[in-house]
Amino acid sequence: MLRDTLLAAALSGLVAALLLTVVQAMWVTPLILEAETYESAGAAPPHGAESHDHEHDHGDAEEWEPANGWERTSFTLAANLVMGLGYGLVLIGVYSLWRQPGGLWSGVAFGVAGFIVFFAAPSLGLPPELPGTVAAPVQERQLWWAMTALLTGGALLLVFSSPFSWVKAAAAVVLAIAPHVLIVAPTPEVHAALAPEELQHRFQLATTFANAAFWIFLGAASSLAFHKLTSSHGRLSEA
Repeated sequence: MLRDTLLAAALSGLVAALLLTVVQAMWVTPLILEAETYESAGAAPPHGAESHDHEHDHGDAEEWEPANGWERTSFTLAANLVMGLGYGLVLIGVYSLWRQPGGLWSGVAFGVAGFIVFFAAPSLGLPPELPGTVAAPVQERQLWWAMTALLTGGALLLVFSSPFSWVKAAAAVVLAIAPHVLIVAPTPEVHAALAPEELQHRFQLATTFANAAFWIFLGAASSLAFHKLTSSHGRLSEA
């Protein structure tokens, strides 16, 4: 049974990672490359600050980076495969330990929940940013991201766990807004970006679309894989 669940996570993560890589290559990467032209031509960000985006953090100008084209796409695919496997395991774990998906659309709903937890909610405080954008220290951002994902996931778990109660609903609201009201996202001392604002908006839209497609596809694929690989054990039940 463990082998089947791991295989379901691996297969669903693989196909979702391939989709994400294609979408990124078509809409996200060109915007990053355009922003890097501003970064190369413009001045460096203020001393003590760091530039970043949600795909990678830039360190020293002398750091090695994959060449544009197939090399860069290959490294992006490798990173997406690791991410797809990890998030696939998360969804399969949810199916196994909490609630099993009833079918394709149930899997899509789980995928939407994953998108909210791991991308949409954190992006309210830390939106996707292009190279050349000043950011708070990476450790602070990672800690806030993890806290936000954990609290948002807890909020959704309270809302959709049976039986429903207004006490649980109120607790879910508190959990969901806490990272944005009580413990706000870390911000740099100086806000600055080399890329124009219009390019930033396009990048945020493209990144949001790419992640939404990834999560919806991952939810559907993981549900189908889980159903196919575990149904013979009589473990699947309607959500």
